[in-house]
Amino acid sequence: MTQTDQTDQDEADARMAAMAKALGHPARLRILRLLARTPGCIGGDIVDAVGLAQSTVSEHLRILKAAGVIEGQIDPPRVCYSLGPTALAPLAALIQTLETTAREAGCCVRPAGSEG
Repeated sequence: MTQTDQTDQDEADARMAAMAKALGHPARLRILRLLARTPGCIGGDIVDAVGLAQSTVSEHLRILKAAGVIEGQIDPPRVCYSLGPTALAPLAALIQTLETTAREAGCCVRPAGSEG
């Protein structure tokens, strides 16, 4: 692997880690499920559906948006949110690769010459 390839992989890994971190809160998962059901959801509707304070929901939306998981379209005085159409594709591909590898590898693969 060349230095450029390694740098590109490191950057892709950092983006995926940021996405995974953004997904690591139950309220953010509720927001994503809501946006999957109702694309173009208005911020106030999200607050009502999630049941948290407006400032808390705004912070969760900011984190999801910064990670590239959602998009916000400003339509004054509102902001309409939706899922990023391909944002989670790299993370989904990684998970698929890991699942496939785990199924194929079996359990407890040991290096040659090791005792167990």
